[in-house]
Amino acid sequence: MSEPKDECEMLLNAVLPLAEKFLAEHGEFFPFGAALGTDGKQAITMAHDGSDRAPSQPLIELLRDGYRQGARSGRLVATALAYDALVIPPGQSTRTDAIAVELDHRWEYSTVVFVPYVIKSGQVRIGTAFVRAGENAIFGGQVAH
Repeated sequence: MSEPKDECEMLLNAVLPLAEKFLAEHGEFFPFGAALGTDGKQAITMAHDGSDRAPSQPLIELLRDGYRQGARSGRLVATALAYDALVIPPGQSTRTDAIAVELDHRWEYSTVVFVPYVIKSGQVRIGTAFVRAGENAIFGGQVAH
């Protein structure tokens, strides 16, 4: 059996390259994610309301709601929710663009990974990632057995 951190890192490694690809191709991306089922299979999940300029927060909530349903039903082990964010990296005083990835696991592991980036001359330049504690928004702190 894998450790919660390992399973979440597996999902992180699935979504980060996609976020970077979307940034390189479009300069932005809609919130999306990945989920690990109890069957061991990964699935990429997207949310879209049909608009070319949909606000991110409703799409983030739509994805979270879907993940919560999967968690309550016992179908999900871990989730990764990726979205574009403005953050202040440690040791800095100004906000910067970052790929944010909320990682949640049914065994009370929850963290948010931020990967700062800059787009210059059509190239995505990735900065140093940093981590903050998550809110366990998907599994709600309940240990699933």
